[in-house]
Amino acid sequence: MKSTVEGSMVAERFDDGEKDKKKKRRSNRRAKQNPPSSSASEVNEAIGVSSECFEKNGTPTQTTGSFSNSLKQQGVNVSSSNEQGLSKASIVESVSTVLTHLNDRVEPVDMKNMQIHEGGIDPKLCLVPCSPMHLNAQRNYFSPHWSVEAVEKELEKGDVYKAVFHVNAHNKLEAYCKIEGVPTDILIGGVPAQNRAVEGDIVAIKIDPLPLWTKMKGVNGGSNNTEVRDGCNVLVEDSNVSDNNHGTSMHRSSLGQNKEESYQNSSPCRNYPFSEKRYIYEDNTAQGLANHLSLVALAGCDSNNGLHFEGSASLKINSGGGQSEVMNVVKQLCLLVNSFPSKRPTGRVVAIIERSPRRECIVGHLNLKQCGLFQDINKKDARKNKNFVSEHEYIQLLPIDPKFPNIKLLVRELPENIKRRLKSDDATIEMDLVAAQLDDWVGESPFPEGHILHVFGRGSELQPQLDAILFQNEICFSEFSPEALSCLPCLPWELPLKELKSRTDLRNLCIFTIDPSTAIDLDDALSIEKLPNGNYRVGIHIADASYFVLPDTALDKEAQLRSTSVYMLQKKLSMLPALISDNIGSLNPGVDRLAVSMLLDVTVAGEVVDRWIGRTVIKSCCKLSYENAQDIIDKAFDFERSNIYEDNYPKVHGHFVWPDVITSLKSLYEISNVLKRKRFTEGALRLNTPKIVILFDENGIPYDSMFSEQKESNFLIEEFMLLANTTAAEIISRAYPNVSLLRRHPEPNMRKLREFSAFCQKHGFNLDISSSGQIHWSLEKIKEKLNGDPVFYDILISYATRPMQLASYFCSGDLKDNEHEWAHYSLAVPLYTHFTSPLRRYSDIVVHRTLLATIEAEEKYLKQVAREVEVKNRCFTGIYFDKKAAESVEGKEALSAAALKHRVPSAKILGNIAAHCNDRKLASRYVKDACDRLYMWYLLKHQKVLLSEARIMGLGPKFMSVYIQKLAIEKRIYYDEVEGLTAEWLEATSTLVLSMSLNKRALRRGSPNKWRALSEVALIACPYDLKVTVDSSDQCDLEVDAMVSNTNQQHISISDSSVAEIEPAVFPLTVHLLSKIPVALHAVGGDDGPLDFGVRMYMSSYMW
Repeated sequence: MKSTVEGSMVAERFDDGEKDKKKKRRSNRRAKQNPPSSSASEVNEAIGVSSECFEKNGTPTQTTGSFSNSLKQQGVNVSSSNEQGLSKASIVESVSTVLTHLNDRVEPVDMKNMQIHEGGIDPKLCLVPCSPMHLNAQRNYFSPHWSVEAVEKELEKGDVYKAVFHVNAHNKLEAYCKIEGVPTDILIGGVPAQNRAVEGDIVAIKIDPLPLWTKMKGVNGGSNNTEVRDGCNVLVEDSNVSDNNHGTSMHRSSLGQNKEESYQNSSPCRNYPFSEKRYIYEDNTAQGLANHLSLVALAGCDSNNGLHFEGSASLKINSGGGQSEVMNVVKQLCLLVNSFPSKRPTGRVVAIIERSPRRECIVGHLNLKQCGLFQDINKKDARKNKNFVSEHEYIQLLPIDPKFPNIKLLVRELPENIKRRLKSDDATIEMDLVAAQLDDWVGESPFPEGHILHVFGRGSELQPQLDAILFQNEICFSEFSPEALSCLPCLPWELPLKELKSRTDLRNLCIFTIDPSTAIDLDDALSIEKLPNGNYRVGIHIADASYFVLPDTALDKEAQLRSTSVYMLQKKLSMLPALISDNIGSLNPGVDRLAVSMLLDVTVAGEVVDRWIGRTVIKSCCKLSYENAQDIIDKAFDFERSNIYEDNYPKVHGHFVWPDVITSLKSLYEISNVLKRKRFTEGALRLNTPKIVILFDENGIPYDSMFSEQKESNFLIEEFMLLANTTAAEIISRAYPNVSLLRRHPEPNMRKLREFSAFCQKHGFNLDISSSGQIHWSLEKIKEKLNGDPVFYDILISYATRPMQLASYFCSGDLKDNEHEWAHYSLAVPLYTHFTSPLRRYSDIVVHRTLLATIEAEEKYLKQVAREVEVKNRCFTGIYFDKKAAESVEGKEALSAAALKHRVPSAKILGNIAAHCNDRKLASRYVKDACDRLYMWYLLKHQKVLLSEARIMGLGPKFMSVYIQKLAIEKRIYYDEVEGLTAEWLEATSTLVLSMSLNKRALRRGSPNKWRALSEVALIACPYDLKVTVDSSDQCDLEVDAMVSNTNQQHISISDSSVAEIEPAVFPLTVHLLSKIPVALHAVGGDDGPLDFGVRMYMSSYMW
């Protein structure tokens, strides 16, 4: 349950006077025996980080000598002796310059409270006994934050840096800040250095002097279980993945409507002088099914989730007279970092510039065990009545996201229904999921204060968990406002005659859609014609959502606020009202629809030689599912012999028949293959991570799961969508180079990429990392070699995603002087945007408006210069761009007038839109990952135990990391200090030997209460038993049936008893890196903590 936090130091209830005297006497005796602990240690204990945290996170606990000795031996640097090949004489001048600059305003270091060694701050400082914390003793736990004026001054000088604050999910004492232009993230180690910053804050940090920098994790390739921050394996670009939503105020009102548990009386935040901006970065990484992979060789991750999000407008270095000085300092810092690659730069937070939106939506469980009194009053009343709750008491909220601190909730400010439950001694209150807002964090308190916003319900139930997921990510699920709905056309809706006359009529083409079978928002369709010259005219038709969503209307504002549709497996939260997204705006078959079409003339070699783009009227003749299209591709569909309707094939509308559809689809498939080969030849990279699909019964209850598999029909659609997006990006960026909404994908983290290459090399595989294309072809060769081991290839792909950064939207004007940064690394194209999904992405609507403005400006310009509007004269949208025409007086006037008519945003507004779209897209992805995880947890909870084969991906003396393919996750098994288990680690060969030992406790030093039961580490079966019964920590018997499919089968049938049973391993167990071991998984948390998957070794022994 909450054993991980019960050891932390918390404010306890005042006892009677005699007990206070005894405690003072005991504390005095301890003070004589031990030197005073640092405030850093006390705060570390206070936030719930005990000594065990350091041991299990693998942080080094031994010093390598005193600080003075280190300086004497190494001069100005403290690099380890194994750093070779550096000419220190050649860089001493630069290093001295940087050190002088960095130390110019450094505050004196209290060496009593800090010990330096190669691993950083000595974690032994945190090993202090817990003691009552009297919060009325106004001591300062943190340094004061700098003033606004001081921060702005130092930012201009380059003495401090602005960065996003990210916390290590495995160890909250570690946080990381990314400085743009610096190759390594800055470590903010320890609570005092973090100085009350929380996950997602934008902070001002000051870099520590070089002697205080820590040793980079995993530098020497050691095997000591170094910690890796949590992350998500995501595709670097997926044009078909669903996206996101926003609407904080609306969401709050809808969530608590007509419920007494909803409280919106926010307390003022007194401690933050900077202006509040809510559109900045939000990183609430959910631990999705594709969890982090903690390979020892890749242990040195730079950010909290292994992925960087660059290009945020809010993180730019301040412009002005000091900009060149700032850039020089950044270059000098880069030189210093590159000169000492084994050192991790460290720093401290000096101010919080912008508070994270996550402060307003923290979800967790109430903890009545960690409570305290602020004043020494009402103690007699409390002793008389055990249910008495003082108005001067507080309780704590334990966040389910480990990156956030415990929050102090004053009893006097609790909602009345919570107070009643406390007074009635209702123990179930700890099982409820509760949402709170973090209000303030003063320097005199180790905990921030907050107040309750909402009570969702029991944590073990699906609906409260789903509500909490939406709340955490600020997803708006309320109905559309009456003002927004008033912008919709009336039903029945018919195609306006004006639009039919002004648009190009393409209803004579054989156009059809290909989507998931359950899709109802159809925003793209395809067509193809064979031309007399042998080329193909491919039609890509996209729903014209911008016709219905007019700029600056209430509907437009709400769509911008939501930004994206959110998909939750069984539910869709649409960006647009259903009348548009699912009806009149959707390209449904058999009805006239408005579209924006691209007609691209493509050669058999995949070259686009001509194009036309404009507003059209189309009529789709057929709605194909991916399965229908795949059957046609595989020639498994015989329309003459099949009973079409009984086989769930769709109806073909209009004057078209099935042969027309089949012929068109096969031609599109051939062209898509040519485009795909051409794209990868030119350097594109694809990283397909395994995905799991949850299956639901008719009541919406999950009952099974299976791996999803992308088929050729998926890739067919993907190729044409990528082509359309690239074409749109090229057109709008040339016509409006300063106000185009584009999408960039930065190059990967090269240090991590080199480490991944070294890992492949270690296992006999060559990985060329010189470009995205070379990585792709290297992985393809590795795949051929690993034909008999698909699991290991999946693991390699997961590792390959770790160095990749996130793709993001940006305003072209924000990077007008750095056009080389516009490129998309994984697609290997210089320009890219999103154009093909306007029914579910607001970014696409913005791109549509810019594209339509370009088309109209082109028509106006050609009329002004008395030219005929012919294909060869398309100066703005054609293959060849007429730059002279765009820069002429007539061209500028035409582009300006069209931009004004279609409300193309200014660069400043567009930058804000891009940042908000990035934020909501991430939130949508987190919602999807969290829902996948929730439903898998629910499945596992009802099946009790899942047996599976796992692959060891990280190994050391204290724990192993294992990859479980069936859930596509990696988990850890800790085997140090387990009663009845001996772990022998052979460093020379990186081998682990686990043996059962009946007398283990006597063989090791340490407190007996630190030893864990063997049943927490291993599920042990007796060979005589057909079923396995385990005595779990809650004294509940768990039966393990033969209910798991073989790992080589695609389908995971958790309830199928006919499949083969996983065989247990036996003691002594000898394992190496990449060894296979059987494991048993079970659901953890729900009522008593965050949802998680517990994993144990599955063993057999007669001794048990």
